[in-house]
Amino acid sequence: MRDFSWKYFSMTGDVDAYLLYKEMNVQDGEEPEPEEEAGLEASDWLQ
Repeated sequence: MRDFSWKYFSMTGDVDAYLLYKEMNVQDGEEPEPEEEAGLEASDWLQ
């Protein structure tokens, strides 16, 4: 289910799918992988 929610989020950008993914990680006691946590810096938005 976790893989599905991440895949669905990455394809659609649906926030609820991301929140479900994060909740699954907390329940499993796992830390998110670094590539999943990597996002744009604030300076990337200001161009």
